[in-house]
Amino acid sequence: MKKVFIYDTTLRDGAQTEGISYSMQDQINIAKRLDEFGVHFIEGGWPFSNPKAKELFNYFKKQKLKKSKLVPFGSTAHPINPAAKDKNLISLIEADTEYVIIFGKTWDLHVKEVLKIKLEDNLKIISDSARFLKKKGKKVFYDAEHFFDGYKANPEYALKTITAALDAGTDLVVFCDTNGGTLTWEMKKIVSEVKEKIGQNQFGIHCHNDLGLAVANSISCIEEGCVQIQGTINGYGERCGNADLIPIIGILQLKMGYDIISAKGMEDLTKIARYVSEVSNMVAHDNQPFTGKSAFAHKGGIHIDAVIKNPLAYEHLDPILVGNKRKFVVSEMAGKSTLVAKAKELDFQLDKKSEKAKKIYTLIKDLEAQGYQFEAAEGSFKLILQREFKKYKKFFELHGFKVSVEKRENNELISEATIKLKINDSLEHTAAEGDGPVNALDNALRKALQRFYPAVSNMHLTDFKVRVLDEKSGTAAKVRVLIESQDENENWTTIGVSENIIEASWEALVDSVEYKLLKDLKK
Repeated sequence: MKKVFIYDTTLRDGAQTEGISYSMQDQINIAKRLDEFGVHFIEGGWPFSNPKAKELFNYFKKQKLKKSKLVPFGSTAHPINPAAKDKNLISLIEADTEYVIIFGKTWDLHVKEVLKIKLEDNLKIISDSARFLKKKGKKVFYDAEHFFDGYKANPEYALKTITAALDAGTDLVVFCDTNGGTLTWEMKKIVSEVKEKIGQNQFGIHCHNDLGLAVANSISCIEEGCVQIQGTINGYGERCGNADLIPIIGILQLKMGYDIISAKGMEDLTKIARYVSEVSNMVAHDNQPFTGKSAFAHKGGIHIDAVIKNPLAYEHLDPILVGNKRKFVVSEMAGKSTLVAKAKELDFQLDKKSEKAKKIYTLIKDLEAQGYQFEAAEGSFKLILQREFKKYKKFFELHGFKVSVEKRENNELISEATIKLKINDSLEHTAAEGDGPVNALDNALRKALQRFYPAVSNMHLTDFKVRVLDEKSGTAAKVRVLIESQDENENWTTIGVSENIIEASWEALVDSVEYKLLKDLKK
């Protein structure tokens, strides 16, 4: 099989995503999971400018990775420093790794207007930096920053920059589409021209997603002979993100025949995508190729009927290969056949002609008439099945709750919820504040349950949606609330419907917690 090397930069480029802030332990945990998964290189960050990155390399000096190579990131030497005395380069040596990676300027615009040095001096900086690291026994990757913009503006100079790196002994030059503005056909053409002019076949590619083309561009460069793809899990990164390694790995191995990771590792593709999403505290995208909850979801009755007969009719591969699963969506568009198929998907055996099937089908239709929508709330649908199949356990009983919102003189808005639950033979009465009434109610509920069911601390709400079902009724209209929750293994959505938004939210909250507790009960 053909070989391509995966270079993961989630811990550096991914950490530049708005809303992501990795703790030291987060970085260690992600690195360990990526190592188990089998990526070839893990970029651990910039030890010179980031204390947490330095700490990460110190940690893995003692706790060696098993499969992956940890790589420190840095720049070429500062223009005022000789390479041998540049603290940034020295920090790469001190990271004590087999590989290092540095980036340098390719675009003459950056040399003249950002560094404000002569073009020839930039070439010397690149050459001296790479040569210094090679003399220290390091294998060196060189990121040619803004390569494609630089090549389009001044191809002769762009070529000189990567030649300077190669002549100094650099092991691999990586073409970077740093601004993410290069079209796929442009990229293929430029890489082909560079290979022909330089006479070297092996390069790497690092794409950003500002045109939504990072995955396509990365794959196209592999077709042109690149042997390393740089990217992040779930496409995290600054602005529009980096190339998403999840579909890239799936495409290369399952569609193009490249040897990326083991077949067993490939079955963890969905787990790694969702794990990094969870640690990053980012909502997982349902429509992410290969690993999203909707990647193999079928809603139309004709589609479902065809997939039941032969999955190839509407699926490009078996979801088991990437650790995902087929999903049949229960909705008003589907009949009993879909209900039976969906029940089977959730491990419930249901005979289409049975009274139980008829009862559940009627119940679903009645609830949908009231405003429930189970195609978007699989967690609540599964609870219905569990109740009907006598696999449901009542974990607590509500004796009442109260929610208050107070606006104070300083414009501060305070939401507080008090709740009274009966759990086993104990009566729990708790109160909690929150960012809004629903958050306060959620906090109070979990505070009451914590002592009896510690697992609730391992879940959190990731999304909250409210939809007015009858706009003509104004503030008296019935509303539908959807709550998405997540733990370290999966995410699920539950639903509540009422004329009162707090009551609808309570229904969805209870379903969310019960789903989690019933799920863990099986372990």
